[in-house]
Amino acid sequence: MYILLRWLINTLTLILVTYLVPGINITSFYSALIAALFLGIVNAIIRPILIVLTLPINLVTLGFFTLFINAFMLWFVASFVKGFEITNFSAAFWGAIFYWLIMWLTNYLVDKSVK
Repeated sequence: MYILLRWLINTLTLILVTYLVPGINITSFYSALIAALFLGIVNAIIRPILIVLTLPINLVTLGFFTLFINAFMLWFVASFVKGFEITNFSAAFWGAIFYWLIMWLTNYLVDKSVK
């Protein structure tokens, strides 16, 4: 049940990001569900590998390069999920920042209510 709740929160967050960032479009709720699912899978499998591979540049930039990795993950998912489009890397960058901020807040609230 908890996993389904997190998936729904991720989906709603992704939809909210489309309203906040111009250049990110989702055509339907179904597309948002699929995009949130793939974004979770990509962030669980590919993102840690990229973090380790880019560790030297991440250390030099004091972690700032992680923002670019997050934007790349969002853009990567949009490249193969139909109905989820990102027009340019700038939109992906700001979308990743807003997505992270909203998810940070909702994770805090959900974890606080579960305990």
